[in-house]
Amino acid sequence: MFTDELTDFHDKPILALAPMQDVTDLAFMRVMAEYGGGPDYFVTEYFRVHSDSTLEKKILRSITHNETGRPIFAQMIGMDVANLVRTSKLLLDYPIAGMDINLGCPAPVVCRKDAGGGLLRNLDQVDKILGAMREVCSDKGKQFTVKTRIGYEDAAEFDAILEVFGKHEIDALAIHGRTVKDKYQTPVRDEFVQMAVERMSCPVIANGNVVNVATGRAYYEKTGAAGLMIGRGAIRSPWIFQQLRESYAGKRVMVPTRRDLRQYIELLFNELAKEWTVYDEVKHVNKMKKYMIYIAQGIDAEFEYQIRRVRSDEAFFTACDGFLDNDEVLPELPPENSKLFCGFKALLD
Repeated sequence: MFTDELTDFHDKPILALAPMQDVTDLAFMRVMAEYGGGPDYFVTEYFRVHSDSTLEKKILRSITHNETGRPIFAQMIGMDVANLVRTSKLLLDYPIAGMDINLGCPAPVVCRKDAGGGLLRNLDQVDKILGAMREVCSDKGKQFTVKTRIGYEDAAEFDAILEVFGKHEIDALAIHGRTVKDKYQTPVRDEFVQMAVERMSCPVIANGNVVNVATGRAYYEKTGAAGLMIGRGAIRSPWIFQQLRESYAGKRVMVPTRRDLRQYIELLFNELAKEWTVYDEVKHVNKMKKYMIYIAQGIDAEFEYQIRRVRSDEAFFTACDGFLDNDEVLPELPPENSKLFCGFKALLD
């Protein structure tokens, strides 16, 4: 996949949707694909891997019932080599492009188990995992990719991390340009993504702080990466993949309005509702709030206040209609002081 895509995308980035736990499920992937075709490939939420783990049915549905036509990689999180291999062998029998290992999740509950970003503190174990994963993927004729951060405590760790990565034939490396300790509260360090581009033989995908066309283009050009992986920016604006393609094609870039946002919210609401076996109104509205935290940023303070407090379908859409039933152009950027979108303006310096 990545060799072919690089041939096609040599003057514009490969675009990927970042895997986000409890966000990028099947319904969300379907919605993203409705907007200009969505990303060029998907990565699942992570399958938790340990001695007693089985394949989580909800995440598996994003593979078995995915009709977007886009390649999908199955992501795992864990630290035990034998169980990662066991789980990979199970997943590789499904229609996936390959396997991805999560070395970047900053959640404390994950890091305490030496998984996700916590694994970056144990590069000997990372080395063993990458070697075993590469072998099992090769045996099945599938690709093997890695998602990482630039260090656990300090970006100075990245040199040693890259040395380990360089020992293995990784098909693509997605780099969130922050340390694990940074979480999401700093600008991304584009110079370290550029370092990886220069040292790695595989395509490097730049991740973090892409919130509009300008930040995406700046990150791509500063790093020389093969592509961009977009997470929170895509929750906020599903048009971002389409807009980036239009920008690189020299076309007029689509400018969404509040009414467009209202339609996106309704589509997401309905697609998520399809996943309930027995519909639970309160739980469904609460799930929508997880997305609305990002979507409502910078629209209107009162809208954000109201949407956080609704408990019914009717109240939810009453709030949306009250603020979004018009053709006012949406803000291009989230607020500068947002805790959810920190440091993005540094990319534009």
